[in-house]
Amino acid sequence: MSNKTPRSVIQRWFDEVWNEGKEAVIDELLAPECVGHGLSEGDPDEYGSAEFKSFLRNMRAALPDARIHIQDTVEEGDKVAARVILEGTHSGHGLGCKATGRSVRVPGIVMVRVVDGRMVERWNSWDQLGLLRQLGGLAPASQPDRFMTAQR
Repeated sequence: MSNKTPRSVIQRWFDEVWNEGKEAVIDELLAPECVGHGLSEGDPDEYGSAEFKSFLRNMRAALPDARIHIQDTVEEGDKVAARVILEGTHSGHGLGCKATGRSVRVPGIVMVRVVDGRMVERWNSWDQLGLLRQLGGLAPASQPDRFMTAQR
């Protein structure tokens, strides 16, 4: 398998960037014009490696032992989608609250478009609300789940 296929690029992204903390690999795998969607509050896009590095540093400052595990991938043409789980311990300050020592487990879906072995566009959908609830930054739901409870 070529190291430039969408599946191999996303595997390296999570292994080397997220799990090993190799920031130099960000510049290797992200095209300069790469745009990312859905990483932060309010869903503003982020552009290029400098903006992504700010996001990564904030996450790793709050969750220094963060690991992302790929559960599944689906590749078609120049795109690959991955279902992932982020796990870590909130032992650093960040994300709007002091370190709690709590373990977190956050699911997500990531899709990337790859051209010539580099990501040119990324779409992210991850449970930001669930993360903040696990950290105690938001109160747990006090009512039955509105999406799963039968309406009368």
